[in-house]
Parts: sequence; C-alpha cells; structure tokens
Amino acid sequence: MPDLLFAQAFSLWGSPATWLEIAAVLIALAMVGCNIREIHWGWPLAIISSLMYFALFWRSKLYGDASLQIFFAVVALWGWVQWRKGRRADGSALRVARLSRRGLVLTVAACALMWPATGIFLKTFTDTDVPWWDAFPTATSLVGQFLLGRKFIENWGVWIVVNLVSVGLFAYKGLWLTVALYLVFIALSIIGWREWRKRL
Repeated sequence: MPDLLFAQAFSLWGSPATWLEIAAVLIALAMVGCNIREIHWGWPLAIISSLMYFALFWRSKLYGDASLQIFFAVVALWGWVQWRKGRRADGSALRVARLSRRGLVLTVAACALMWPATGIFLKTFTDTDVPWWDAFPTATSLVGQFLLGRKFIENWGVWIVVNLVSVGLFAYKGLWLTVALYLVFIALSIIGWREWRKRL
C-alpha cells in the first residue's frame, strides 16, 4: 500500500506528483472550503489531510512541517469541539471576533519567539537542509491554528503569510502540486477574511 501511495501519478516540471499528494490536496481544499463557511466538518478533513501530509513531508525531509501535521491532527480534535461547543470568556457562543490589541501583541510575540526556537531545534536535531525556512511556517502555523479554532478573524492574515513562505519552500523541494495548492490557499485565505469580516 505505501508503494502505491508514493507511486508517481504524473510529473510536474520534472518532479513526480504522487497519488498521496493528489488525495491530500483535494481533501485540504475541501477542508478550507468548510472553514470559510464555518462548517465544523472541516476539522475531521483536517485530520485526514494532515496525516497524509505528514507522510509526504517526512519523505521530503521537511521534518518541521511533517511534525506540524501531527500537531494539526491533534489540534483538529480540539478545534472541532471548539466550533461545536466553544464559548467566549463571557459565556457567549463562539462567533467570529477580532483580537484585542493585547491579543495582537501576544500573537506577534508568539511568532517571533517560536520561529527561532523551532529553527534551532531543526538545525540541531535533524538533517533538514532548510531549518530556518522550514521553521517559519511550522511555528507560525501553530499560532494560526489556535486563532482559527477560536474563530478570530486574524487567523486568515496569519495563513496568508504562512502560505506565501510555504510556496517558496515547497517549490524548492519540487512539490509542485502542493505549491499550486498553497497558491490556492492564499486566494482562499483572502476570501475567508472577507467572508468572516461580513459576519462581524
């Protein structure tokens, strides 16, 4: 079965696109579509696509992004519960909201601290050839996932930045189908921001 999943379906610019990558792309697109519409079924799809991308990224020696997929799969369970039963601090139902000024400062600070910490870990303990480049989307995605789970509109801004950096990273690794996916993710993140802004 693993041989079939990693078998080449076709080639893009000299790099193989596997059946696993094709399936992961389609499921990830469905997941983001659900997120934009606030449909909680996007979270189970996130678990499935994350596990697929774990295998794909590990094979490409993108250990930071691979480990991030396991985190995503676990956090998706939390996100699913949040979207179905979550409450704000005042006890009101979880709806689309904006971060406070303090929340924005904490968000930027978290990204600024987690990026170098992740980069040092990857540089020290793995054989990745892109530790800092791999570390940025890894660290920043943790913040974006939390904001998404709590329905803060700023999550879409974080995902735009993550996806822009990821496009370059995956192009370097020859994962062209995933590059195309992340270009679509950028557009969907802009759409998501606009749609959620209407709901504020």
